[in-house]
Amino acid sequence: MSRRLVIVLSTSTLALAVALTVLGVGEKKGALPDWQALILGLTQGLTELLPISSSGHLILVPWLGDWRFLEAHPDFNKTFDVALHLGTLVAVVAYFWSDLVRLLRAWIVSVRRRRIASTDERLAWLIFVATIPAAIAGVAGESFIESHLGAPWQIAIALAVFGVLLWLADRRPAEREMTKLRYRDALGIGFAQAVSLIPGVSRSGITITVARYLKLDRDSAARFSFLLLVPIVLGAASLKAIKDLLLASPPAGWGGPFAVGMLAALGSGLLAIWGLLGYVRRHDYSPFVIYRLIVAAFVLLLIATSVRSATF
Repeated sequence: MSRRLVIVLSTSTLALAVALTVLGVGEKKGALPDWQALILGLTQGLTELLPISSSGHLILVPWLGDWRFLEAHPDFNKTFDVALHLGTLVAVVAYFWSDLVRLLRAWIVSVRRRRIASTDERLAWLIFVATIPAAIAGVAGESFIESHLGAPWQIAIALAVFGVLLWLADRRPAEREMTKLRYRDALGIGFAQAVSLIPGVSRSGITITVARYLKLDRDSAARFSFLLLVPIVLGAASLKAIKDLLLASPPAGWGGPFAVGMLAALGSGLLAIWGLLGYVRRHDYSPFVIYRLIVAAFVLLLIATSVRSATF
């Protein structure tokens, strides 16, 4: 996607999200305010696609602001989560549309032929293999993660630990492109993606970490991570949409925050993809590591000084 198109689409969707927020469209008294949905949508779009953990930030932002609505209304929270992930999914699909269409066609051709003959077909199967571990872990471990993980102190530790691992992996030489991955490499990245279900780890962060450890160049590591987002988020969002929207009554007041959050996540997500790919062609991932360490230290300081509680 060209720079001009990215700017036009992102600014248009962000402007629409802000307009809906200002006008209070779909906002219901006692439900999630549109302005909070806007902030959380911006947070999702930026942090899902940068290696700094969207799930962690979507907990830390309400924790810092002492916003209690989503915590007190888990059904609404699940519905809103679908909207945010749909926003980032649309951003990735829009940005990589031609690549995704080409890879999907290649995968279908290889299935019909029962043989992998081209680079695109091989890349499509690498993405398929890398998706399997996270898909299984997501179905099997969702309830455990929601019940036992996600406290601010845990997020801070995960941000720091996996930030350091990213820094160490990024010291490795860049010798390979993503098409040079082996299937066992893709499976390893897939298992790493499963670990990212823990808030604070970062899906893009840990997949980029393993890809860089495997000596992929920085651009290939980021692109492979973004392409991996499509099947896993599409599957997860589809299941949640069926379960929480189609098979259950949508919670009152969901329309406005859903629209605002999705648009904000879409607009900021496009900017995050474009910005990261442009940045890593010339620089390393050190700024993201530093950011993770600063956030981790700040969260732990707030907890140690009793400004905020260790749980939320």
